[in-house]
Amino acid sequence: MIKKSLFCLFIFLIRIPLFAQNGDNEGYVFTTVKEVKATPVKNQYRSGTCWSYSALSFLESELLRKGKSEYDLSEMWIVRHTYPAKAEKYMRLHGNISLSAGGSFGDVLWVMRNYGIVPQNSYQGLNYGEDKDVHSELDAATKAYADAILKTSERSGLTTAWMDGFEGIMDAYLGERPEKFSYNGKEYTPQSFMQSLGLNLDDYVSITSYTHHPFYEPFILEIPDNWIWGSSYNVPMNEMQEIVNNAINIGYSVLWGADVSENGFAYRKGVAVVPVTKTDEMSDSDKARWIGVSDKDRESQIMNLDKPVTERKITQDMRQIAFDNFQTTDDHGMHITGIAKDQNSKIFYKVKNSWGTNDSKYDGYFYCSEAFFLYKTMNIMVHKSAIPKDTANKLGLK
Repeated sequence: MIKKSLFCLFIFLIRIPLFAQNGDNEGYVFTTVKEVKATPVKNQYRSGTCWSYSALSFLESELLRKGKSEYDLSEMWIVRHTYPAKAEKYMRLHGNISLSAGGSFGDVLWVMRNYGIVPQNSYQGLNYGEDKDVHSELDAATKAYADAILKTSERSGLTTAWMDGFEGIMDAYLGERPEKFSYNGKEYTPQSFMQSLGLNLDDYVSITSYTHHPFYEPFILEIPDNWIWGSSYNVPMNEMQEIVNNAINIGYSVLWGADVSENGFAYRKGVAVVPVTKTDEMSDSDKARWIGVSDKDRESQIMNLDKPVTERKITQDMRQIAFDNFQTTDDHGMHITGIAKDQNSKIFYKVKNSWGTNDSKYDGYFYCSEAFFLYKTMNIMVHKSAIPKDTANKLGLK
């Protein structure tokens, strides 16, 4: 995911470098150009719920953009409702669909439409002796239970009680769901709290860019975590990037689903890049620097990222090939909150992650290059008002 997520046209224009520039080997130095307000970084810890964390971060920023106060919405409320729905579809398809911790940004909108939402302090989902999300037992228990029921049902059919058993596992780990709760001195139900936020969930659309479907038409993105079979609008990759740039520049943030398994995703160093490591892709001047250096040593030195690197030029075909041969997979959901430049004036996107602030160079954020975004983006989600008019018209969005 990630994982899935802006206050009334207030955009911070910050031009103070994060670190002083004092040498060629200082690593990347970033200056923020545009930034949208976001809530504090959270930690999904040992759970595969980046899609819920990132999407609620995005919606919390949306509330700020709309002039609301800062909210801390419950990620586990979303998780609590998606697991049973996934299990039901798993049964209907005889186990021929993913039943795992993964999910999509559309899951969050679906839960909020159907079950409302609650603040974090009303539902933390920590009913199993941990103070952070640790879902190894939960994931194992739900999958084993579903598989056992499925095996039995093939002989005798499903009973009317199987879902009650599944719900019991969810309650045991995450806790029973509150029907009512108090927030800032007022009593709410999850549905009335959702209404109080003033979010129109129909305003949010998913965008992707692949050539195995026609451009400017929606299609169901064929990835395992899209169990809900949500549709994404398909646009050329340059227009997908224009949507992100336009969104940030007019005060909207962007939900970002991407593959983070690439070597150039260096979270501890705070960057995600696509370096040129092969000499046949280098300019003559770059090739000259590596004369006499072995392929292994050259790649190791470049991937150390101790200074800005030359990146590959990404094409639409490269995106498609990486998707088709499983080099690009639906790894992680994150939240793009700004645009920055490095010391060489190259554009990067400022990304809010959900892995806490420890072991992070930029307090839970990192910087993604344009090349990495173009190459490894699975899909984005934005408010439809953030889409440039020409593209919105092509998609039939109003």
